[in-house]
Amino acid sequence: MKIVIPKETRAGETRVAASPQVIQKLVGLGYDVAVEKGAGEGASVSDDVYKAAGASIATGAAAVKSADIVLMVNPPATSGAGALPAQMKKGAVLISQLAALTSPDDVAAYAKAGITTFAMELVPRISRAQSMDVLSSQANLAGYRAILEAAAEYGRGIPMMMTAAGTVPPAKAFIMGVGVAGLQAIATAKRLGAVVTATDVRPATKEQVESLGGKFLVVDPEMEKDAQTEGGYAKEMPKEYYDKQKQVVAEHIKKQDIVVTTALIPGRPAPKLITKEMVASMQAGAVIVDLAVEAGGNCELSQPGKTITTPNGVKIVGLTNLPGRLAQTASDLYAKNLLNFLTPLTDKEKKGTLAIDWDDEIVKGCCVTRDGEVVNARVKDAMGAKAPAKKPAAKKTAAKKADDKPAETSDDKTQDAAQDKGN
Repeated sequence: MKIVIPKETRAGETRVAASPQVIQKLVGLGYDVAVEKGAGEGASVSDDVYKAAGASIATGAAAVKSADIVLMVNPPATSGAGALPAQMKKGAVLISQLAALTSPDDVAAYAKAGITTFAMELVPRISRAQSMDVLSSQANLAGYRAILEAAAEYGRGIPMMMTAAGTVPPAKAFIMGVGVAGLQAIATAKRLGAVVTATDVRPATKEQVESLGGKFLVVDPEMEKDAQTEGGYAKEMPKEYYDKQKQVVAEHIKKQDIVVTTALIPGRPAPKLITKEMVASMQAGAVIVDLAVEAGGNCELSQPGKTITTPNGVKIVGLTNLPGRLAQTASDLYAKNLLNFLTPLTDKEKKGTLAIDWDDEIVKGCCVTRDGEVVNARVKDAMGAKAPAKKPAAKKTAAKKADDKPAETSDDKTQDAAQDKGN
């Protein structure tokens, strides 16, 4: 089977879905691998390096027409001249982050094209799928980069410095949301010498924060007892909780120099954690980095793709795709996630072919479309009325039923005649 890695269609994307090391592994599994010319440039991987790893270089996106499997980082374009699903052959497999819970039109396009799609962001959070978790691998880098972006915008030193001219106090960093990105932000801020505090609706994160040297800011212990899903994600909390959180955060945030927000709820808009009034209460020179800006933002004033300065001198960083600012590392980790996902789906006896167990928990959790239908229950619910209707089985006419009867042979006639004679 042929695997194709095309150029990303999302504007400004620097990552690529395959690293040279992963190309070698895929070739070793028996696959024929092709990379679109220039696909790895943003991640500092040349076509020659891909060739040396065992891939062929394809010219133009038309290479996907012959692909059995397409690997991507982001959802492909589904409309216009460059619509990728329409170019793929029916039954081909697309493996990528698809934003399936929030992109109903794209999902409908995949079903219409008759391709099988796997959304990597929907891989279940179970122990044997940890090595496939693209959300964790990319969020880890986003949390690290967020602190570096904050340090670049912050006009003072971060660690405490004792000099002959006087002592420089350490910066105070506040991390809102203690998932993978938040934990890495805490660790990075501590390494740079900041005094770190953090908050999260999940009380289980308190020990994690403290293990990294941070101090946990509690909002409401009682409400936080049932704030986590079975998959480890934060639940959407009631309005009363967010009202109390605003009061606690409003007092705390006034004294903070760097604030990083990471709160996301799968398939829903990001919760608003920082109001414009809170921003107005912060000191001049403070920096807010909003990692949830693409999902609507945790800060009321953040703007996707922009860094703004408020009238009172607070900088709000709304940069998108922070993992893409570490393109080579992000691509390496993402490619390994895809390899770890694809390897169990590969036939162990017949090299280079798929043998998918459709009843496997991981497959069922992240398969979105198959045979022209949306097969993922979570995605169906999110799509609502936009979910393609299941095609009813065609009714057979009387003439068709007659056609379906097996033709009578001469032997049949002889046998029937013998029976009639005997009767």
